[in-house]
Amino acid sequence: MNITKAAKASEIKRDWVVLDAKDKTFGRLITEVATILRGKHKPCYTPNVDCGDFVVIVNASLVKFSGMKLEDKEYFTHSGYFGSTKSKTLKEMLEKSPEKLFHLAVRGMLPKTKLGRAMIKKLKVYTSSEHPHTAQITKSK
Repeated sequence: MNITKAAKASEIKRDWVVLDAKDKTFGRLITEVATILRGKHKPCYTPNVDCGDFVVIVNASLVKFSGMKLEDKEYFTHSGYFGSTKSKTLKEMLEKSPEKLFHLAVRGMLPKTKLGRAMIKKLKVYTSSEHPHTAQITKSK
């Protein structure tokens, strides 16, 4: 008889993973980040427990996009008032706030619950290669 062991929040060991976004395809990088944040790469993965690691993305502004996405893809915001819809192209988002772009993309791949909101807090995005988390780092990919 095999017994499946469910992970407890107190037993989870969190690592810090650094990903360099330079010359990597955006979508493939984001799926890798979402997998690490959820903890699906670990053998102790449990869907209702936050098993994931911390992720630090460096060189976020140097990520690549395929096709005509930089000009064609748009991001919309709406405050709730009439006529308040605003849109920005992917190129504008990448120039002004690549951190927000990465957070939006990863958030879409995580659960839409309290658990997902806890997972997204473990994502740190930086436009340059310097980051303040050098003391915690255990792995680099």
